[in-house]
Amino acid sequence: MIVIGGSLGSMTALRTILRKLPVSFPLPIAVVVHRHRESDDALVPLLQREIALPVHEVLDKDPIQAGQVQVGPCDYHLLVEPMYFSLSTDEPVQYARPSIDVFFESAADVLGSRAIGVILTGANRDGARGAAEIRRRGGTIIVQDPHTAESSIMPAAALETVPDALVRRAEDIGQSLIELAAASLSRHD
Repeated sequence: MIVIGGSLGSMTALRTILRKLPVSFPLPIAVVVHRHRESDDALVPLLQREIALPVHEVLDKDPIQAGQVQVGPCDYHLLVEPMYFSLSTDEPVQYARPSIDVFFESAADVLGSRAIGVILTGANRDGARGAAEIRRRGGTIIVQDPHTAESSIMPAAALETVPDALVRRAEDIGQSLIELAAASLSRHD
């Protein structure tokens, strides 16, 4: 499963990455983007217009689905469970709800080495601790190149906690995900 987190400027990077994925992409993809709790519901339709994969906003207890992009809603922490997602209204973490750390840590707990985490541009350190947990459990971390990120704080923080992360420009992350998905499927056949 691929888990993606981003904040300031991440919409451009996210669209760039997801446009590269074919309609036959085999893994589930879940996304948490920092948005104001009052934000409109434009994110899902915006992504759906530009990418081949189906895009849905997660509801509590929605099943994890391969070949789909499932987006965490505003003002809820998104948690990965063994077969589904759950939503939480626990306190914000790193001033954020949804928190990328909470999301990635739950993915690490459930998926272990099968988790592929992606940290995109952002203006705080949310995601660094979660990325380290995914890596500690044997998962893979990709970090948007801080030099090409709209805000380098989030990717730089992730690289501090996961120095062996794969560093890629947004334009190259999609291809990396395709390659990692193929490798993951061949390992689990």
